Amino acid sequence: MARDGWGARPLLLAVEPDPRRLARTETELARHFGASLRVRGEASARDAVRTLEGARARDERVALVLIGHDLSTADRDSVVATGRTLHPEARRALLIDWGAWSDADVARTILQGTAIGDLHSYVLRPWTDGDELFHRTVAEMVQDWSRADPRTKREVVVVADRHSGRGFEISNLLHRNRIPYAFRERHSAQGRQALEVAAPERDGEVVVWLAALGGPTLVDPTDGEILDAWGIPTTLSEDARDVDLLVVGAGPAGLAAAVYAASEGLRTLVVEREAIGGQAGTSSLIRNYLGFSRGLSGSELAQRGFQQAWVFGARFVLTRTVDRIEPVDGRFRATVSGQGAVTASAVVVSCGVAYRRLGVPAVEAFTGQGVYYGASVSAAHALTGLSAAVIGGGNSAGQAALQLARYCRSVHVIIRGATLEATMSAYLIEAIAGEPVITVHPSSAVTDAAGPGHLEELSLTRLDTSETTRVPVDGLFVMIGAEPRTEWLPEEVRRDERGFVLTGSDTGEASDPPRQPHETSVRGLFAVGDVRSGSVKRVASAVGEGSVVMSEVHQHLSVPRR
Repeated sequence: MARDGWGARPLLLAVEPDPRRLARTETELARHFGASLRVRGEASARDAVRTLEGARARDERVALVLIGHDLSTADRDSVVATGRTLHPEARRALLIDWGAWSDADVARTILQGTAIGDLHSYVLRPWTDGDELFHRTVAEMVQDWSRADPRTKREVVVVADRHSGRGFEISNLLHRNRIPYAFRERHSAQGRQALEVAAPERDGEVVVWLAALGGPTLVDPTDGEILDAWGIPTTLSEDARDVDLLVVGAGPAGLAAAVYAASEGLRTLVVEREAIGGQAGTSSLIRNYLGFSRGLSGSELAQRGFQQAWVFGARFVLTRTVDRIEPVDGRFRATVSGQGAVTASAVVVSCGVAYRRLGVPAVEAFTGQGVYYGASVSAAHALTGLSAAVIGGGNSAGQAALQLARYCRSVHVIIRGATLEATMSAYLIEAIAGEPVITVHPSSAVTDAAGPGHLEELSLTRLDTSETTRVPVDGLFVMIGAEPRTEWLPEEVRRDERGFVLTGSDTGEASDPPRQPHETSVRGLFAVGDVRSGSVKRVASAVGEGSVVMSEVHQHLSVPRR
């Protein structure tokens, strides 16, 4: 990483009370990162805090703070609090020994620290000279910091007013498609500098400068124009209009289907209305996906799946919708918005759902940073001893509250109604009433949220009195339902009362041969992932369904057409 024109090299700080460990860690860091980062080691929390304060006073950027677990809890907390307050963009990780993951105190420190945003991860101490695992882990964290650091030169620069709605939409588009970008406020020094270099031919609300591509400058572009300029296809090529498999939706289930279909030789086309990754792509960190012990972002997982499918030959078209689909002579004809017709021998519907949003801007800002939509509470143990809140009065919200109560010191259930009786089963209401750590807030709504980069506080307003109170929380689970996107499907495709697609025996139709588990009431049309009725709303489950459905697709394709 270069100095990127912003003065002194960013700081990489290691805090270790043991002199021998500190010397080895500092040597390894300097050897591999000293050319681009200023490496510094401190033996005490007090000196580390002074170093961080000095960096702030000099307007020096801090890339990473490595905190030895051997520090006392108070000293660790002091370093974390200072780093989080003065350098919120810096990555923070706990340095631990090999094998220390079996220590209950170490595990608890990591789980709680990552759950509330004090820590981003942990790093195994270097045990020998040239420890490549140590170097790789540190390099990944520095890269994550670089991507988030607003002062690092970026491949794409977005210039707009601070409160520009379109500027936010474009930034979100770039983020979800994992296109590295920086937002520059139009009237800031960096914004004026970017406009001077980009030299747009005319003025507009938003200017997008694609610096990494040699400087193309787009003024008030559409989503499609931005993606096209970056090399992500938004139009159909003629050789992609007749395929073996059409996949509608590029979330985890659709990407898995595309990977397996293309790798097995099927001509595959994926149509996605928004961005690669679907709902999962908005997650800042997925910590429970198999094989990624430190977690990974939803956009990173999605981009890996996209690249994998592309390498196998799958075609993609983004920012387009499938507006209509109909069976024709044993195959399917789909109408793609603005692109015309596509013919396919089989279709996998994986367009997901749209989780009902709370609609409070301050809360939305913490999505993935303490606020979770439609998320499970399987990681409730990571909030042990902390505070959580659940919005919703249905059974799923009640079950979540009871699960959280096993670990948290306090759980707040927030409902708009006067009581739970109208929306929740009696046994759950009774269990909640008998749980001393749960507090129900009736006739209430969340109207604000606050925290230094991670949720720490909610404002609750009584709907009957307009009285507002502040409640400290470390995690908020929003469980107010989800809506499937199935209105475009033909009437013959059976859905449940909520609009989710019925498959297999759930279609209620006797057939010979029997319908396959993911097959809808229309032969050759399959549904996987969140859009399917009865599916488990998890990333891993969606990936599993997307891969498993391919055996059913092959079976369908092997049957002679009538």
